[in-house]
Amino acid sequence: MELKKITTRVLAAGVAAATLFSVAACGSGSDSADTKDDGSEMTVEVFDSLANSQGLQKNGWFAKIVKDKFNIKLNIVAPNVSGGDTVFDTRSASGNLGDLVIVGTGNGRLNKLVKAKLITDMTPYYSSMKNVKKYDSAVKSITKQAGKDGVWGVPQGVSSQSPTEPSEGNEPGAAPYIRWDIYKEIGYPEIKDLDGLLDVLKQMQDRARQDTGKDDIYAMSLFKDWDGDVMQNAASICNWFGYTNQGSVFISADGKDVQPATKEGGIYQQALEFLNKAESMGLVDPDSTTQDWDTMQTKVTNGKTMLSIWSWLGKPRMNSDENKAKGVGFMLAPLENMKVYSAGFQPNGDGSTIVAIGSKAKNKARLAKFIDWMYSPEGLYAASSNSGGTSCPKSLGCFTTDKDGKNPTLTDFGKQAMTGDHASLKVSDKLGGSTYDDGYSKLNFKAVSQNDIDPNTGEAYNPLLWKSNQDETALFKDWSAHMDNATNDIDYLQKAGKLAVAAGASYTAPEEDSTISATRSSIKTATVQSSWQGITAKNNAAFTKTMKDLRTKVDELGYKDVLKVDQDNAKSLINARKAIVKEAK
Repeated sequence: MELKKITTRVLAAGVAAATLFSVAACGSGSDSADTKDDGSEMTVEVFDSLANSQGLQKNGWFAKIVKDKFNIKLNIVAPNVSGGDTVFDTRSASGNLGDLVIVGTGNGRLNKLVKAKLITDMTPYYSSMKNVKKYDSAVKSITKQAGKDGVWGVPQGVSSQSPTEPSEGNEPGAAPYIRWDIYKEIGYPEIKDLDGLLDVLKQMQDRARQDTGKDDIYAMSLFKDWDGDVMQNAASICNWFGYTNQGSVFISADGKDVQPATKEGGIYQQALEFLNKAESMGLVDPDSTTQDWDTMQTKVTNGKTMLSIWSWLGKPRMNSDENKAKGVGFMLAPLENMKVYSAGFQPNGDGSTIVAIGSKAKNKARLAKFIDWMYSPEGLYAASSNSGGTSCPKSLGCFTTDKDGKNPTLTDFGKQAMTGDHASLKVSDKLGGSTYDDGYSKLNFKAVSQNDIDPNTGEAYNPLLWKSNQDETALFKDWSAHMDNATNDIDYLQKAGKLAVAAGASYTAPEEDSTISATRSSIKTATVQSSWQGITAKNNAAFTKTMKDLRTKVDELGYKDVLKVDQDNAKSLINARKAIVKEAK
C-alpha cells in the first residue's frame, strides 16, 4: 500500500498506536461472552484493509441478503480508499478498530492486536460456528500466530482440498500467453526455450504490423507500478520456470533451491536477460519505462501486444465471446522448457489476512454467526464479485441445478454477471434492485478458495470449472487441437509434466528489525533501478556490467544481513510446506 505523507497530527496518532500496542493494559476490550441481543437492526462498522470502496452498503442485492438474514447493515472503512496505514494507526490509538476487522497479520501485527485487546476472543461462540469449524486447522494456525490461546480470527482463502493440488483451477497466474491467432498465421512454429520464444514473437510482431498496417504494435509492453523488492514483470517470468520470490530471494516450488535475486546467472537474471534481448530485437514497447498499468493494459485490449506475462492480463482484455468465436485471443504458449509455478490449495488459508470481531463490538454472537455464514456455500456465492471467482447466488437467478442439486449451470443472467456486461445488468427490486455491480459485496474478502468444492453440487464454486461451462469456441478448439487435446491450461501443464506445485502452506514472515528494514529499502531501490537499466542496456557486455555493478553495490549497502533474514524466512516457508503436506496425509 502506498504510504502517504504524514502530518504532525497523524504522526502523533501513529506514536499513540505504537504505545497502545506495547502496553496490553491500554486496551479495554473484554473477552467475555456477549449473549444479549434483541435482534434489532444494527449498523456494523467494518475496518476492511482489502476493500476498494467505503461507506454504508445499504442498497443492492448483497446488502439485502445480509439485511434479511442478519438484520445488519455494513458500513465499510477502507484504508485503500482514504488514509492508508494512518487510518489503522489512528483507530488503533482510539482503542476501537471496528465491529468487524478484516486486516493483514504480517510483521507481527496480529500479536499486537491481541496484546492491545483490539480484537475479541471468539471462543465462546466457536462451538456454534459449524462452517468455520470445518477449517479448524486454519483457525488453530491463527492462534499460533497470535501467540495466545483463543479464537482470534479466521483466515481467508482456506480450502478442504489437498495442498499438493494446483489451486488456480483452469489456468495458472503467471505463464507465457501469446496471441494465438497471430501464432496460427505464422504456422505454429515450435518454441523450445526463451530464445525460441523471442524468435517467434519477432515473427508475430512483424505479421501483426503487416496485417494492420500499424507500426506501434510490439511483442510486449511493460510497466513499473508493481515493483517491490525486485522488478515485478521479471519476477513473474521466473514463475514460468517454477520460482517465486519472497523478499529478495527466489524459492523453487519444490524447496530445493533458494537463490538471491543478484545471483550471477540465477533465475532472476535469466529473466532480465530475456527482456534485454527482447529490447535489442525491437520487441519491447518504448513506453515501458514510463507508462503505468492502466496505459499498458489498454494497449493489450487494443491488440497492440503479442505476449501476456499473466493469464489475467491478456485473456480478460482480448478474449471476448466475439473474438473467441473468430479464433482471436490469448492462449497458453507451448514453451517446451517451462515448468510453471503453481500455488497449492491452502488448508490453513493465505496466512496473511483474517476476519475478526472488534473488542468494542455489540452483539458479538450475531457477528460470529455472520462470519460463520461467510464460510458457508450460501455465503461464498453471496460474496461473489464482478471480477470472476465464485458464481453469484442461485437465489439471485445466477445458476440452476438438476433435481438432485447437481450439475450447476449458469443462466443467461449468471453469464452476464460473471463474464459479460455486468455494469448494466439490472436486478429486480424484489432481490435488491439497481444493477449487479452496484449490489455485489464490497468487502472483497474471499473466505474460501474459489476453486474449492461446493459439497452440495460436487463441483467447484468457480463456474469456469463447471462441466456445463466448458469452452467450445473456435479459439479454444484450435488451441486444444495443438495442445494434446487439453481441456484447459492446467490440464495441459499437468499432462505434459510442466507444472511445479508449491505445497499450499500458510506462512507469514515475522516482524523484522528496523535496521534490516532500512537496509532492505536501499537494496530494493538499487535492485529495481539496475534491473531496468539492465533491460535497456545496449548490448550483452553492458548488461553483464550492470549486473556486476549491482552485486557490488548491494554488498556495500549491507545486503549480507538482509540476505540472512530472507534465507531464514525461506527456510521457514519450506518447512511449513513440508509440514502441511505431512499434516494432510
